[in-house]
Amino acid sequence: MRAVFITGASSGIGAALARHYAARGAAVGLVARRAEALAALAAELGGTAWTDAGDVADAAFMRRAASAFMQARGVPDLVVANAGISIGTLGAAAEDLAVLERILRTNVLGLAATLQPFVEPMRARGAGTLAGIASVAGFRGLPGAGGYSASKSAAITWLESLRTELAGSGLRVVTVCPGYIDTPMTRVNRYRMPFLLSAEAGALRIAGAIDAGRSLAVVPWQMALASLALRAMPNWLYDRLAAHAPRKPRGLPG
Repeated sequence: MRAVFITGASSGIGAALARHYAARGAAVGLVARRAEALAALAAELGGTAWTDAGDVADAAFMRRAASAFMQARGVPDLVVANAGISIGTLGAAAEDLAVLERILRTNVLGLAATLQPFVEPMRARGAGTLAGIASVAGFRGLPGAGGYSASKSAAITWLESLRTELAGSGLRVVTVCPGYIDTPMTRVNRYRMPFLLSAEAGALRIAGAIDAGRSLAVVPWQMALASLALRAMPNWLYDRLAAHAPRKPRGLPG
Protein backbone atom coordinates (compact mmCIF):
# COMPACT_ATOMS: atom_id res chain seq x y z
CA MET A 1 0.00 0.00 0.00
CA ARG A 2 1.24 3.46 -0.87
CA ALA A 3 -0.75 5.53 1.63
CA VAL A 4 -2.78 4.68 4.74
CA PHE A 5 -4.87 7.03 6.89
CA ILE A 6 -5.58 5.98 10.50
CA THR A 7 -7.53 7.63 13.31
CA GLY A 8 -7.08 6.93 17.00
CA ALA A 9 -3.41 6.53 16.12
CA SER A 10 -1.74 7.83 19.28
CA SER A 11 -1.88 4.52 21.17
CA GLY A 12 -3.26 0.99 21.21
CA ILE A 13 -4.48 -0.60 17.99
CA GLY A 14 -4.09 2.61 15.98
CA ALA A 15 -0.43 3.07 16.88
CA ALA A 16 0.28 -0.62 16.27
CA LEU A 17 -1.37 -0.42 12.84
CA ALA A 18 0.67 2.70 12.05
CA ARG A 19 3.89 0.83 12.86
CA HIS A 20 2.76 -2.15 10.80
CA TYR A 21 1.96 -0.19 7.65
CA ALA A 22 4.93 2.15 7.97
CA ALA A 23 7.21 -0.90 8.18
CA ARG A 24 5.70 -2.04 4.87
CA GLY A 25 6.70 1.25 3.26
CA ALA A 26 3.35 3.04 3.33
CA ALA A 27 3.04 6.77 3.87
CA VAL A 28 0.88 6.95 6.97
CA GLY A 29 -1.52 9.70 7.98
CA LEU A 30 -2.19 9.71 11.71
CA VAL A 31 -5.02 11.49 13.53
CA ALA A 32 -5.74 11.53 17.26
CA ARG A 33 -6.60 14.01 19.99
CA ARG A 34 -3.15 13.98 21.65
CA ALA A 35 -0.70 15.99 19.58
CA GLU A 36 2.35 15.12 21.71
CA ALA A 37 1.73 11.39 21.45
CA LEU A 38 1.28 11.70 17.68
CA ALA A 39 4.54 13.62 17.38
CA ALA A 40 6.36 10.96 19.40
CA LEU A 41 4.98 8.19 17.18
CA ALA A 42 5.89 10.11 14.02
CA ALA A 43 9.45 10.52 15.33
CA GLU A 44 9.60 6.79 16.06
CA LEU A 45 8.51 6.06 12.50
CA GLY A 46 11.31 8.20 11.14
CA GLY A 47 9.51 11.51 10.85
CA THR A 48 7.84 10.65 7.54
CA ALA A 49 4.36 10.26 9.01
CA TRP A 50 1.76 12.94 8.37
CA THR A 51 -0.10 13.94 11.56
CA ASP A 52 -2.99 16.13 12.65
CA ALA A 53 -4.52 16.42 16.12
CA GLY A 54 -8.24 16.82 16.63
CA ASP A 55 -11.59 15.27 17.48
CA VAL A 56 -12.92 12.74 14.96
CA ALA A 57 -16.48 13.69 15.95
CA ASP A 58 -15.82 17.17 14.51
CA ALA A 59 -16.87 16.57 10.89
CA ALA A 60 -15.43 19.89 9.70
CA PHE A 61 -12.04 19.03 11.21
CA MET A 62 -12.10 15.59 9.58
CA ARG A 63 -12.90 17.08 6.16
CA ARG A 64 -9.95 19.46 6.52
CA ALA A 65 -7.65 16.68 7.72
CA ALA A 66 -8.65 14.37 4.87
CA SER A 67 -8.14 17.10 2.30
CA ALA A 68 -4.75 18.08 3.72
CA PHE A 69 -3.58 14.46 3.78
CA MET A 70 -4.65 13.87 0.18
CA GLN A 71 -2.88 17.02 -0.94
CA ALA A 72 0.28 15.87 0.83
CA ARG A 73 0.24 12.12 0.13
CA GLY A 74 -2.45 11.50 -2.47
CA VAL A 75 -5.66 9.49 -2.22
CA PRO A 76 -5.01 6.71 0.30
CA ASP A 77 -5.26 3.03 -0.51
CA LEU A 78 -6.66 2.37 2.96
CA VAL A 79 -8.54 4.40 5.55
CA VAL A 80 -8.94 2.91 9.02
CA ALA A 81 -11.56 4.53 11.27
CA ASN A 82 -10.16 3.26 14.54
CA ALA A 83 -10.76 6.07 17.04
CA GLY A 84 -13.11 5.12 19.83
CA ILE A 85 -13.83 5.40 23.53
CA SER A 86 -15.23 2.94 26.03
CA ILE A 87 -16.87 4.10 29.26
CA GLY A 88 -19.15 2.12 31.52
CA THR A 89 -22.75 3.36 31.57
CA LEU A 90 -26.02 2.47 33.28
CA GLY A 91 -29.32 2.91 31.49
CA ALA A 92 -31.07 3.98 34.69
CA ALA A 93 -28.53 6.69 35.56
CA ALA A 94 -29.56 10.15 34.36
CA GLU A 95 -25.99 11.41 34.60
CA ASP A 96 -24.89 8.77 32.10
CA LEU A 97 -26.95 10.28 29.30
CA ALA A 98 -24.19 12.81 28.68
CA VAL A 99 -21.67 9.97 28.65
CA LEU A 100 -23.84 8.08 26.15
CA GLU A 101 -23.87 11.12 23.88
CA ARG A 102 -20.08 11.38 24.04
CA ILE A 103 -19.66 7.69 23.21
CA LEU A 104 -22.07 7.83 20.26
CA ARG A 105 -20.48 10.99 18.87
CA THR A 106 -16.99 9.49 18.93
CA ASN A 107 -17.71 5.87 18.01
CA VAL A 108 -20.46 6.39 15.43
CA LEU A 109 -20.33 9.96 14.11
CA GLY A 110 -16.53 9.92 14.34
CA LEU A 111 -16.34 6.75 12.27
CA ALA A 112 -18.66 8.15 9.61
CA ALA A 113 -16.88 11.53 9.59
CA THR A 114 -13.55 9.74 9.09
CA LEU A 115 -14.60 7.65 6.10
CA GLN A 116 -16.99 9.99 4.29
CA PRO A 117 -14.42 12.51 2.94
CA PHE A 118 -12.50 9.73 1.20
CA VAL A 119 -15.43 8.02 -0.53
CA GLU A 120 -15.67 10.18 -3.64
CA PRO A 121 -11.91 10.49 -4.27
CA MET A 122 -11.56 6.72 -3.92
CA ARG A 123 -14.63 6.08 -6.07
CA ALA A 124 -13.22 8.35 -8.78
CA ARG A 125 -10.05 6.27 -8.76
CA GLY A 126 -12.07 3.04 -8.65
CA ALA A 127 -10.06 1.40 -5.88
CA GLY A 128 -9.43 1.54 -2.15
CA THR A 129 -10.44 0.09 1.19
CA LEU A 130 -12.48 1.73 3.93
CA ALA A 131 -12.14 -0.11 7.24
CA GLY A 132 -13.99 0.50 10.47
CA ILE A 133 -12.97 -0.88 13.85
CA ALA A 134 -16.13 -1.96 15.66
CA SER A 135 -16.20 -4.59 18.44
CA VAL A 136 -17.67 -7.92 19.46
CA ALA A 137 -19.50 -5.81 22.05
CA GLY A 138 -21.75 -4.71 19.19
CA PHE A 139 -23.31 -8.16 18.82
CA ARG A 140 -25.29 -8.10 22.09
CA GLY A 141 -26.10 -5.53 24.74
CA LEU A 142 -23.57 -5.89 27.54
CA PRO A 143 -24.68 -4.96 31.07
CA GLY A 144 -23.02 -1.80 32.30
CA ALA A 145 -21.87 -0.97 28.78
CA GLY A 146 -25.08 -0.05 26.99
CA GLY A 147 -23.52 3.04 25.43
CA TYR A 148 -20.47 1.19 24.12
CA SER A 149 -22.46 -1.81 22.87
CA ALA A 150 -24.98 0.45 21.16
CA SER A 151 -22.24 2.49 19.49
CA LYS A 152 -20.47 -0.57 18.14
CA SER A 153 -23.73 -2.13 16.95
CA ALA A 154 -24.47 1.11 15.12
CA ALA A 155 -20.96 1.11 13.64
CA ILE A 156 -21.41 -2.43 12.32
CA THR A 157 -24.75 -1.54 10.74
CA TRP A 158 -23.52 1.77 9.27
CA LEU A 159 -20.54 0.04 7.67
CA GLU A 160 -22.80 -2.64 6.25
CA SER A 161 -24.99 0.03 4.66
CA LEU A 162 -21.92 1.75 3.22
CA ARG A 163 -20.70 -1.54 1.81
CA THR A 164 -23.94 -2.11 -0.08
CA GLU A 165 -24.02 1.49 -1.29
CA LEU A 166 -20.53 1.12 -2.79
CA ALA A 167 -21.12 -2.26 -4.43
CA GLY A 168 -19.58 -2.31 -7.91
CA SER A 169 -17.51 0.83 -7.31
CA GLY A 170 -14.20 -0.95 -6.83
CA LEU A 171 -14.10 0.07 -3.17
CA ARG A 172 -14.08 -2.43 -0.35
CA VAL A 173 -15.64 -1.83 3.06
CA VAL A 174 -14.25 -3.96 5.87
CA THR A 175 -15.77 -4.21 9.35
CA VAL A 176 -13.40 -5.48 12.03
CA CYS A 177 -14.74 -6.57 15.40
CA PRO A 178 -11.90 -7.11 17.86
CA GLY A 179 -12.33 -8.96 21.10
CA TYR A 180 -10.00 -8.07 23.96
CA ILE A 181 -6.83 -6.24 22.89
CA ASP A 182 -4.31 -5.01 25.44
CA THR A 183 -4.73 -1.24 25.14
CA PRO A 184 -5.41 1.66 27.51
CA MET A 185 -9.11 1.08 26.79
CA THR A 186 -9.09 -2.44 28.23
CA ARG A 187 -6.56 -1.99 31.03
CA VAL A 188 -9.21 -0.41 33.26
CA ASN A 189 -11.28 -3.60 33.15
CA ARG A 190 -11.33 -5.41 36.50
CA TYR A 191 -12.24 -8.82 35.19
CA ARG A 192 -10.70 -11.66 33.23
CA MET A 193 -10.50 -10.99 29.49
CA PRO A 194 -10.46 -14.23 27.48
CA PHE A 195 -8.23 -14.56 24.41
CA LEU A 196 -6.48 -11.26 25.20
CA LEU A 197 -4.05 -10.18 22.46
CA SER A 198 -1.25 -7.64 22.58
CA ALA A 199 -1.80 -4.53 20.49
CA GLU A 200 0.87 -5.72 18.07
CA ALA A 201 -0.66 -9.18 17.64
CA GLY A 202 -4.11 -7.68 17.31
CA ALA A 203 -2.94 -5.18 14.69
CA LEU A 204 -1.28 -7.94 12.68
CA ARG A 205 -4.51 -9.96 12.59
CA ILE A 206 -6.59 -6.89 11.82
CA ALA A 207 -4.27 -5.98 8.94
CA GLY A 208 -4.57 -9.54 7.66
CA ALA A 209 -8.37 -9.31 7.68
CA ILE A 210 -8.20 -5.98 5.83
CA ASP A 211 -5.75 -7.37 3.27
CA ALA A 212 -8.11 -10.29 2.69
CA GLY A 213 -10.96 -7.87 2.03
CA ARG A 214 -13.32 -9.69 4.36
CA SER A 215 -16.63 -7.85 4.77
CA LEU A 216 -16.79 -8.75 8.48
CA ALA A 217 -13.94 -10.12 10.57
CA VAL A 218 -13.77 -10.99 14.25
CA VAL A 219 -10.31 -10.93 15.87
CA PRO A 220 -9.17 -13.34 17.24
CA TRP A 221 -11.01 -16.28 15.70
CA GLN A 222 -11.85 -17.70 19.14
CA MET A 223 -13.97 -14.62 19.81
CA ALA A 224 -15.82 -15.28 16.57
CA LEU A 225 -16.99 -18.59 17.99
CA ALA A 226 -17.97 -16.95 21.27
CA SER A 227 -19.84 -14.22 19.40
CA LEU A 228 -21.76 -16.75 17.32
CA ALA A 229 -22.78 -18.55 20.49
CA LEU A 230 -23.96 -15.33 22.12
CA ARG A 231 -25.94 -14.25 19.07
CA ALA A 232 -27.63 -17.65 18.83
CA MET A 233 -28.42 -17.79 22.55
CA PRO A 234 -32.12 -17.33 23.42
CA ASN A 235 -32.88 -14.13 25.27
CA TRP A 236 -34.01 -15.86 28.46
CA LEU A 237 -30.65 -17.60 28.79
CA TYR A 238 -28.59 -14.58 27.76
CA ASP A 239 -30.45 -12.39 30.25
CA ARG A 240 -29.81 -14.86 33.06
CA LEU A 241 -26.09 -15.08 32.32
CA ALA A 242 -25.52 -11.41 31.54
CA ALA A 243 -27.26 -10.22 34.70
CA HIS A 244 -24.30 -11.50 36.75
CA ALA A 245 -21.53 -10.62 34.31
CA PRO A 246 -18.72 -8.24 35.43
CA ARG A 247 -19.08 -4.65 34.32
CA LYS A 248 -16.75 -1.98 33.02
CA PRO A 249 -16.04 0.86 35.45
CA ARG A 250 -18.13 3.97 34.90
CA GLY A 251 -16.58 7.35 34.25
CA LEU A 252 -13.26 6.04 32.95
CA PRO A 253 -12.65 7.00 29.34
CA GLY A 254 -10.64 4.58 27.26
